[in-house]
Amino acid sequence: MSAKLTNEQTAFFDTFGYLGFPGLMKDRIDEIIAAFEAVWDERGGGHYGAPHDGTRRSCIVPFIDQSETLCTLLDDSRIVAIANALLGEDFNYMGSDGNYYVGDTPWHSDGWHTEGRHIKIALYLDPVGRDSGCLRVIPGSHRVDDPYAQQLHAEVRRSEEFWAIHGRDVPAMALETTPGDVVCFNHNTKHSAFGGGTHRRMFTMNLCTRYPEDRIDDLKQYISGHARFWIDRNYGEAMMRTAGPERLRHLEQIMANDGHLAELSRKARETMPEPSRG
Repeated sequence: MSAKLTNEQTAFFDTFGYLGFPGLMKDRIDEIIAAFEAVWDERGGGHYGAPHDGTRRSCIVPFIDQSETLCTLLDDSRIVAIANALLGEDFNYMGSDGNYYVGDTPWHSDGWHTEGRHIKIALYLDPVGRDSGCLRVIPGSHRVDDPYAQQLHAEVRRSEEFWAIHGRDVPAMALETTPGDVVCFNHNTKHSAFGGGTHRRMFTMNLCTRYPEDRIDDLKQYISGHARFWIDRNYGEAMMRTAGPERLRHLEQIMANDGHLAELSRKARETMPEPSRG
C-alpha cells in the first residue's frame, strides 16, 4: 500500500464500513508476533497473572502500549495513512487490546456513535478462515441513520428469534486473513466470529476523529468506560515515554482529559472481582 489510501478505498469504507489490507504488515509480522508474546510473558501469562487456559477470552488493556516495538505501529506510515484518510491528520489514538479469543463471538458493534468516527485496526496473528474464527462484517451496518442498519442493531443478536437462523448464517462478509494482513472497520459496523479455536491471537488499535472542544465531556465519558480494565491512565507508560512529536499529536487530547480515570478504576476494583475481559 502506498502512503495514502485511494479515493476508491475511502469511498468503500464510507459505504460499507470496513477495509482489508492483505499483506500490509508482512515485512514486520515476525517482530510483531514476538512482541505480542513478550507482552503476555511479561504480564505473567495474561491480564490476570495467570496463563490463558483456553476456557474463555483473555485480554490485556492497553496492549500495544506495553511494548516499545508495538508502540511504533502508531509511527508506521502504513497505519498512519489509514488513520489520516479515514479520520484526519489530527486523529486520536484511543487505546488498544491484546487478546486470546475462545470460540464464537456473537454479532455486535463496538459502539453506536452518532457523531465523529471511531475505527478499529486489527491484526490476527494466526491464519483464520470463515469457519475458524475470522472477522465477519455486515456491510453497511455502520450507518446509524439508515433503517437497515437500525433494524440490524435491534435484531441481529437475536437472529434465531427474528429470522430463524443461527448467527453464523447471517449474511455477511468473511474477512479471511493470514498473519501480516490488516483489517479495519468502523466501530458501528456489526461484526462477529464463528468456529474459532481456543487460542486465537489478535490485537487491535482504536482510533477516532479528534473531539471538538464542545464535546470534551463526551470524550471524558468515553474514557471513563476504561475504568473496567482497572487502569489509571488511558495509555501505558511505554507509549507515552517513547512518543515523538508526531505520535504525541495523536495522544495529547486523551492525556489532557484522563485525569479522572484513576479514581474510577479504584472504585471499579472495589466492586468487580477481576478486570473486564473486553
